[in-house]
This record gives sequence, C-alpha cells and structure tokens, in this order.
Amino acid sequence: MTVLLDVVTAVLFTAGALLCCLSALGLLRFPNVVSRTHAASKSQTLGLVLVLVGAAAQMPGSDAAVLLVVAVFQLLTAPVASQVIARTAHRTHAVDRDRLLGDALADRLARDGTPLGGSGGPERDEDGER
Repeated sequence: MTVLLDVVTAVLFTAGALLCCLSALGLLRFPNVVSRTHAASKSQTLGLVLVLVGAAAQMPGSDAAVLLVVAVFQLLTAPVASQVIARTAHRTHAVDRDRLLGDALADRLARDGTPLGGSGGPERDEDGER
C-alpha cells in the first residue's frame, strides 16, 4: 500500500509542478492581460491543488485536513481575484476591446447607464484606420 501511495503522490506532484511551470510560461509568453489572467488562474490553481492533494496523501489525517482546506480556499479565491483583475483591466482600457469576440461587460455597463468610453485600443477614424 505504501508503494502505491508513493507512486500516486509522485504523479500528483509531477503533474502539479508541470501545470505551475506551464502557468508561469503562459504569464511570460501571452500577449495581453486577458490571456495572462487565464493562465494565472486556471492552470496555476489546478497545479497548486494537485500538489496539495499529493502532500495531503502523505500526511496524517489532521494535517491533511488543513492542506485540503487550503486547496478549497484557493479554488474559491483565485477565480474571484482573476475576475477582479480582468474587470479592472477592461475598465482602464488595458484590454483592446476591438479584438474581443464579444464584450458582455461593455453591453451590461451600457444597459446600467455607465458605458465605457473609447474603444480600448488606439484611436481610429471613421474608416477603422489607426
């Protein structure tokens, strides 16, 4: 049983570390805030959870419970932080909204009476030229 537990833990640690490294690579390579936010929130969170579950598998019950609480806390807070960062980037025009396929936030803000000014990218004339 110990050998099987060690193998499962090694797989979880390796997968978690790989996802964390890919997330860091995505932060360096992706061109805009929206893509970077996606890399930071999705793969980083899953990588950390895999590492925490692997560590919890090797610990006694009370210590493992603490690690699992940390994993749940991470699963609850990382998406919220990512959403706040993306909304702030959108509102401060750090996102080129012309490149978005859909802009539900701008539509909702316009319905609420607080539209965003500008296009979010470089100024354009009537023909769409920069």
